[in-house]
Amino acid sequence: MLVLLALHALAALVAPTLVRALGRRAFVGLALVPAVAFGYVAVQLPAVVAGGEVTEAFSWIPALGVEVAVRLDPLSAVLSMLVTGVGALVVLYCSRYFTPSSGGLGRFAGVLVAFAGAMLALVWADDVVMLYVSWELTTIFSFLLVGQDAHKRASRAAAMQALTVTAAGGLTMLVGLVILAEAAGSYRLSAIVAAGPGLSGAALTAGVVCVLVGALSKSALVPFHFWLPSAMAAPTPVSAFLHAAAMVKAGVYLVLRLAPGFADDPGWRPVIAVLAAVTMLLGGVVAARQTDLKLLLAHGTVSQLGFMILLAGAGTRDAALAAIGLVVAHALFKSALFLTVGVIDRSAGTRDLRELSGLGRRAPVLAVAGTLAAASMAGIPPLLGFVTKEGAFEAFLHDAYGDLAIPLLVVVVVGSVLTVAYSARFVAGAFTGAFTTAADRPEWIRPGPLFVAAPVVLGAASLVAGPAIGAITPVLTRYADSLPATYPTLLQLKVWPGFTVALGLSAVAIALGLVLALPRVVDGLARIRPLSAVRSDVTWRFLVHALEKGALRITVRTQRGSLPVVLCTVLVVLIAGPGVALVATGALSGIRVDRVADSPAQVVAAVLAVVSTIAAARAKRRVAAVLLVGGLGYAVAVIFALAGAPDVALTQALVETMTLVVVVLVLRRLPADITEHHTPRRRLARLAIAAPVGVLMALLGATALGARTEPGVALAFPSQAYAFGAGQNVVNVTLVDIRAWDTIGELSVLLAAATGVASLVFLDRRTGTPPGAARRRRRAPVGPGPVDDPGSAWLRGPTLERLARALRPGPAVTERTLLLEVITRLVFPTIMVLSVYFLFAGHNAPGGGFAGGLLAGLALVVRYVAGGRYELGEAAPVEAGTLLGTGLILAGLSGLGGLVLGGEVLQTAVLEGDLPVLGHVKFVSSLVFDVGVYLIVVGLVLDILRSLGAELDRLAAAPTPTSDDHQEVRT
Repeated sequence: MLVLLALHALAALVAPTLVRALGRRAFVGLALVPAVAFGYVAVQLPAVVAGGEVTEAFSWIPALGVEVAVRLDPLSAVLSMLVTGVGALVVLYCSRYFTPSSGGLGRFAGVLVAFAGAMLALVWADDVVMLYVSWELTTIFSFLLVGQDAHKRASRAAAMQALTVTAAGGLTMLVGLVILAEAAGSYRLSAIVAAGPGLSGAALTAGVVCVLVGALSKSALVPFHFWLPSAMAAPTPVSAFLHAAAMVKAGVYLVLRLAPGFADDPGWRPVIAVLAAVTMLLGGVVAARQTDLKLLLAHGTVSQLGFMILLAGAGTRDAALAAIGLVVAHALFKSALFLTVGVIDRSAGTRDLRELSGLGRRAPVLAVAGTLAAASMAGIPPLLGFVTKEGAFEAFLHDAYGDLAIPLLVVVVVGSVLTVAYSARFVAGAFTGAFTTAADRPEWIRPGPLFVAAPVVLGAASLVAGPAIGAITPVLTRYADSLPATYPTLLQLKVWPGFTVALGLSAVAIALGLVLALPRVVDGLARIRPLSAVRSDVTWRFLVHALEKGALRITVRTQRGSLPVVLCTVLVVLIAGPGVALVATGALSGIRVDRVADSPAQVVAAVLAVVSTIAAARAKRRVAAVLLVGGLGYAVAVIFALAGAPDVALTQALVETMTLVVVVLVLRRLPADITEHHTPRRRLARLAIAAPVGVLMALLGATALGARTEPGVALAFPSQAYAFGAGQNVVNVTLVDIRAWDTIGELSVLLAAATGVASLVFLDRRTGTPPGAARRRRRAPVGPGPVDDPGSAWLRGPTLERLARALRPGPAVTERTLLLEVITRLVFPTIMVLSVYFLFAGHNAPGGGFAGGLLAGLALVVRYVAGGRYELGEAAPVEAGTLLGTGLILAGLSGLGGLVLGGEVLQTAVLEGDLPVLGHVKFVSSLVFDVGVYLIVVGLVLDILRSLGAELDRLAAAPTPTSDDHQEVRT
């Protein structure tokens, strides 16, 4: 089973390539994937009917007990055969529905096959997490399929509406499933259902209602029904598969799956009975008025979904049998009808029944298939729809829903009348021209046999399945028997039940429905619109607009563009929330202070930190404030060093230095003085916020330390560092082995930061190597004389004469410190060698790729400060993006080392042996990871220097364009 799911995923990945190579013929090959799954389920069906189950599982998240667990039982077997069987026919149908010039066909094919796999995973899932993931995957794939024609506004709006409604319902369902799982003590769906009858309580009822919200939103019941008709903007194959046989059945499936365990919960039957009954009637009324064949079927689907949910939620054996039988019948006849409409639309160029005429004579095979499917939908004997509708009438006569059985039976009969009416309207409008008002018949393009094959097969299946109901009854009954019987005589689905009350109700429904379908009657009823003021789509748009407008008002009131106001708001909330809770709960009583400091030197460093903070707050110049804040950082580094954490101290010092450099680069473009002056009253107000926040953070830290009840996990790191990571530096081993996945995530964040900085500064693309720096290596005597080509000098900084010619207006005064430049050139190699030493020694001594990369970055900073952008280009003649990308690739590929040697991904692997000259050599794969970190840090620093430094220098030195100069400034 898991192999079949993987096959769907693989087919979805290769589908775009196949479509590019074979065109629309690729759909014929892709149809084999669901067909193979159909064959597998058919082979397993005898064992399932005999009472067996097919299960597979493997651990997904062991720490949380989450598994990828699949289970094939009678219910999932029925649904999976519908998904795979109809899915194979729909994919085959696509090979003729789309034209060779259809755009985005490769993406559509991949998403359609992926949806089929996700739906299959949903009905097979036996783990709550897997169920939810599959549920939301169907939502996402549905969004992509409905929005296939993205150039159309209606398609985009329909896709977004379907995504919003069903995703919100899915999140609500997740809450309910977690509540049920926690109450049952298991995340296995089968175990939750088995434990359901013994559970009770308000929390359980809340969980049941949350699950029903997800199911009802997926199956488009009131008040969520409006998204399904809107989704008809999708291509017809999508409507036939998702909105007839697959996705909308997910809610029905979930109700059927949970009914044996939770149908007796107080929150179950009332919610389902009311909403399903209203949905059935409302959908039928609206469907009977439609003139667009596809919308007629869409609203009819809404009505039928209400019917199915009403039966599925009854929680009785007879209703469950009728429900699952109706699910099968509906999938067959409704998918056949949607595919029929697709053929009509493509061949006649319209699906408006007021414009269609004579199709019964011009396409007799299609007319027969469509008429059979519509007759099954109307419940005409001996088709499958009639058999299941008879079973539904009998279920309500057998006391389904107890005291509400008779009122609900009346609703079902009225709904059946409406179903007959819009079914007859479909046949008459599509094939006889009874509603035609156009003078000319539309041109008819004869469809090919492969185009008509799918609706013909499904229409014939509706006819054959009725008389052959005995062949499929055993698997349906096997599920139904899991629910309690409320009537002595058990319901049996039969093609001829005899002269019964249910048969009389069917005859009444058919007769009244045919009368209601008469053109004059329909026209008269169309003028009666008692619910015209209640339109769900309008209500939906109103709610969305109100939400957007409310969000805009709140944003305008709270986000006024003032950083102090925003920061003060956040801090006040912090005090009012965690601060009050900390005091009210008495958590402060758990604080204990064993010692103030480890040494007097730490007290001195703390005092310096406090002094630096106070001085920074009172500073008048921006650079002075930044340096004083840096003093705070260095004081913290000293505290770390004195506490016995040299690695952390080293990193803190290097990060603080780099932060100072970056901030100073930005401050070059800002005024030197802090011009905003605050009144004493405003300063006191800020102090009144800042002081409690500082105290609160200290108390929170102390409370967290005192709240520990178990030994910290880090206590085992020193012993594990060498045993598993083959290193004596615990900090470095933690970064590259114990929590290597976290480090990978942080590296990705660094890349995103570098890309963001560059995109904000560069006008065209990242500045590469400065002109001439990488190509010309000729050296010139040291000196500040005029040099036209900066690439020909030993020190690449620009000269006074060159700057004076470049800058406008007036000459620039730029002093060069020759001694600093020469010393920088001499010291630079030493710093780089030290950074490499940190890189290689970091596994066993203070250092590592991060510290080494920061040190190398600071060396580049010194080169830039001493000689400007040309000197930076000489020091690093390589693209920053190349370093960033190479570093991330190395860090990722290093994870294969442990995997190849029998370990896990990113687990450190050790290779050691004796080599000539070098002697005994020990190599750990995490060194490659550290090299990747090193390159990423260097690339980030280089990107910052070239964007905030070199690029801004270049823009400042470039001639100012005049009003007549329309040339684009390029990097």
